[in-house]
Amino acid sequence: MNNSSTQNQRIAKTTFASVYPLYLAKVEKNGRTKKELHQILEWLTGFDNKKLVKLIKEKATFETFFQTATLNPNARLITGLICGSRVEEIENPLTQKVRYLDKLVDELAKGRTMEKILRSPQDG
Repeated sequence: MNNSSTQNQRIAKTTFASVYPLYLAKVEKNGRTKKELHQILEWLTGFDNKKLVKLIKEKATFETFFQTATLNPNARLITGLICGSRVEEIENPLTQKVRYLDKLVDELAKGRTMEKILRSPQDG
């Protein structure tokens, strides 16, 4: 469950621009849309399309990406396994935020409804 310091540093220095096309391909391959991907990105980070494009063009690292984000207060409701770790047990805050995003993308690709993905208060 513990992520190594090396892995945390690697995640911090990875650019969002290098991962975004992979997220998009994953969701589109499973019949979901770019619009839905952007909806979950905006829900988690507060970034609209314009800000996402700017961060991609700037090749912002995940560290910068999440430093400038306003994390949704319901992000803590994101639980489960991702990359072999329970997302709610990840100790490094940045790594946990990246894994939140990975988990949301997985849920979108697996066909989960947007209401469930976005952890609507009435679901709880």
